[in-house]
Amino acid sequence: MRIPDVSCTQLPADAYLIDVREDDEWRAGHAPEAVHLPMMQLPERLAEVPREGDVVIVCRSGHRSAEVVRFLLAQGYDNVRNLTDGMFGWAAASRPLVSEDGGDPVIL
Repeated sequence: MRIPDVSCTQLPADAYLIDVREDDEWRAGHAPEAVHLPMMQLPERLAEVPREGDVVIVCRSGHRSAEVVRFLLAQGYDNVRNLTDGMFGWAAASRPLVSEDGGDPVIL
């Protein structure tokens, strides 16, 4: 099955961005508008994933997020895509980053 995807440079401005990384990765640095929904919590928090609009799933490099997109497709979601270059691509594209502790954001 082909995973629907988008790169950081093609990301629509109105996309709903879900970051599926672990807590420590999230705290260190994330996209300001992202929603944190760790991959392992997804099955119990499935109702938090919008069924309408453009939903883009992100992790560090695009591998975990691809697995999440595959899972969501199997659950009947047809509006989800993988951010192929992940947070590494996000940072490389000089897109904004924030940290939870107010320090300089980094991608773990």
